[in-house]
Amino acid sequence: MDLIIPGSGLIIWQIIGFGILLIILGKFAWKPILSALEERESAIEGALKAAENARNEMANLKAENEKLLQEARLERDQILKTANETSAKLIEQAKEEASTAGAKMIEDAKAVIETEKKAALTEVKNQVASLALDVTEKLLRKKLDTEKEQKELVEEFVKDLKLN
Repeated sequence: MDLIIPGSGLIIWQIIGFGILLIILGKFAWKPILSALEERESAIEGALKAAENARNEMANLKAENEKLLQEARLERDQILKTANETSAKLIEQAKEEASTAGAKMIEDAKAVIETEKKAALTEVKNQVASLALDVTEKLLRKKLDTEKEQKELVEEFVKDLKLN
């Protein structure tokens, strides 16, 4: 049983040796180990804060990018709307100009037709007047007492008459 239960002297020397070991470890080992652990803990804590800050900054950048993208879309839509309105105005203006030009051309053509019509009527009137004078002159030269002479005169007029 001596091997299982140690002697009292051995226990005292073990306690004294353990105490000296604790004092040596406390003076030389515990402080550097604890300071290293504290440094490690503060480094990890700093890295976590930096990661959190980076995450927040990325979220802010993402929100800002989304806002800029939305503004760009709105600006693009506004530009397209303005371009469509401008093109519609240009098309309408071109239609109005074409309509005005067409109406002017029609009016000019009507005026030319009217002028030519008046000129033709004047020429016809002049020809009719000339023809009437010729007929009157021939009637005055001849004496028409009988119906036979009248018929001969009409046939002679028809022969002389050349329609232009």
